[in-house]
Amino acid sequence: MSLFINLITVSRIVFGAIIFVLITKSDMYWYAFVIFFIASITDYFDGYLARKYNLVSQLGEILDPIADKILIVFLLFALSVNLTSYYIGFVSALIITREIWVGALRDFNARQNKSDATKVTFLAKIKTAIQLFTISTYLLGLGMNNMLVLLLADILLFLSLIITIYTGFIYSLNTLKK
Repeated sequence: MSLFINLITVSRIVFGAIIFVLITKSDMYWYAFVIFFIASITDYFDGYLARKYNLVSQLGEILDPIADKILIVFLLFALSVNLTSYYIGFVSALIITREIWVGALRDFNARQNKSDATKVTFLAKIKTAIQLFTISTYLLGLGMNNMLVLLLADILLFLSLIITIYTGFIYSLNTLKK
């Protein structure tokens, strides 16, 4: 069962690559949306199953946020290229920079036996959920060919950025305190 749960987690990485390719073809936006929806749900189910069957593992705790980040990076890159959007590209670069920074903090804290300083927080889970919702909104807007929905997604992306930067700041403070 533990292997199955980890496969669910890793599936997000595979889904990210598939969705990236689908976004390059305008007649595939709806397929991209559906597969992204499935990928987003796996983020909930791997954790739920691990807790339900008491199979929470250190590997799972490491893989889960990495799979989330890879999925989100694939999609943000695909959206910025597809929409030829410097805005999405720039905000994505800031989000990715935060993810790399937090990854470095986690590595540093693990080496110092202070992993609690960068343990995933509830707000960080909310951040991921908002990022996934934002990407869903972009895909929905593309599928509908609706600029108003894409504008809403741009606003949600800015909200995602604010929460992303804030959680990175909190992790940085926690690391410096300890």
